[in-house]
Amino acid sequence: MKIIYYECFAGLSGDMNLGAMIDLGVPVTHLRDELKKLNITDYELTIEKSLKSGISGTKVNIRVTKEQKHHRHLADIHKIIDDSYLSEEVKSTAKAIFLELAKAEAKIHNKPVSSIHFHEVGAIDAIVDIVGASICYHYLKPDRVYAADIELGKGFVQCAHGKFPVPAPATLEILQGIPVTKGNVSGESTTPTGAAILKVMVDEFTGNLAFSPKITAYGIGHNDFEIPNVVRVTLGDTVQSNTEADHVLLLETNMDDMDGEKIGYAMQQCLDKGALDAYITPVFMKKNRPGNMLSILCVPSSREDMEQIIFTETGSLGIRIQQINRSILRRETVNFKSSYGDVDLKISYWAGKAIGLKPEYEQCIQLANKHNVSLRELQAKIRNEYNAGNSGNL
Repeated sequence: MKIIYYECFAGLSGDMNLGAMIDLGVPVTHLRDELKKLNITDYELTIEKSLKSGISGTKVNIRVTKEQKHHRHLADIHKIIDDSYLSEEVKSTAKAIFLELAKAEAKIHNKPVSSIHFHEVGAIDAIVDIVGASICYHYLKPDRVYAADIELGKGFVQCAHGKFPVPAPATLEILQGIPVTKGNVSGESTTPTGAAILKVMVDEFTGNLAFSPKITAYGIGHNDFEIPNVVRVTLGDTVQSNTEADHVLLLETNMDDMDGEKIGYAMQQCLDKGALDAYITPVFMKKNRPGNMLSILCVPSSREDMEQIIFTETGSLGIRIQQINRSILRRETVNFKSSYGDVDLKISYWAGKAIGLKPEYEQCIQLANKHNVSLRELQAKIRNEYNAGNSGNL
C-alpha cells in the first residue's frame, strides 16, 4: 500500500508542505500548469533547492504582486475554486481544507461559518498554498497518509486581530483530538493553513508505523529555530504484518462493599454498552478486607459510558485508567450455512493463513436448543462441515 508519512517536528506551513511535495517528486511544471487553471495571476511562485541547518530540501516562496481583495468569505473562495478548470477531486479537497479553517474561525469568533471573512488565509498566497496542496496530493495518489505528532511552537505571533499566543487559536482549534507537541521551538511552527492541510489529508496520526521508505523529502521553512525548520515527508509502502495494532483503555476500580449480583449486573451493563471485555479479580484491600477489582476494556470513545456505569452501579469513588497497546490477529466474520442452520463464523489469520475458527456462541446455543443436541456436539459438527467444504483443518 502506497503511503505518505509526515514528520512535523518543526511544524508545518503551507509553503513548507508545497516544498516537501515537490521534493517528493511532484513536477514543478505540473504544479504551475495546474495553478494556472485558478485564473489568479497576481503572484510569483519561486521554487528552489535550499539548505536549512545542513539539510537539503525544496523551498517555496509565494510573492503576491497585487492583492486586490484581502478579506474574503468562504463563498468567495469557493467561487474562485469552482470557476477554475481544476479537476473535481482537486476542487473538493481544496474546499474541504478551507472549510476546516472556516469552522475554526467561526467557533473562535462565535459566528456562523458563512459570515466568516478570512484575513491571512483569504489572501492569494494562502489560496495558492491550499490549492497547491490538493494538486500535489492528487498527483501522488497515496492510498493512505500518516503523520507523527505535530510541533506547535511557543511564544506569541502577530495576527490580523493583534498579538496572539502560539499556537494561533485557529491552529489549536483545527488540531483538536490530534496528537501535538509544544515548546520545542520558539515561535509559530504550525500555521492554521498547515494544520488544516494535515487535518484533511492525514488518515491517521501515529508515531508507530511499520513501513518501507522509498523516497524521503524535505520542505524548507522560512524561520530559523533551535532545530532545523523543515518538514520531512516520506513516500513508502506499508509492511505487511501478521497482526494488527490498536489502542484500548483499561478501566479498573476496587470494591469491598458489593455483592455478586450487583457486580455481575454492572459488568453486563458495560458489555451491553460496548465494552470489549469485563472481568473480576479477587483482591485484598486496606485493613486486609477481601474485595473485588472490576476491570473493563473498551475503545477510547466508550470511556464516558463505562465511567457512568461504574460510578452509578458500583458506588466507586474513583477509576484508574490506562491506555493499553494491543496486538490482535486479523479476522473476519463469514456466514456459513450448516446442516443445523445459518451461523456466523469468526476466522482468524496469521501470515495470510486461517489458523482459527469460532462459531458465534449465542447462535450456537439457539441452534443446539432447536435441534436438541449438545453445544459441544453442534460446534464440532459445524467445524467439520466448514473444513470439509474448504479443505481446511480449523
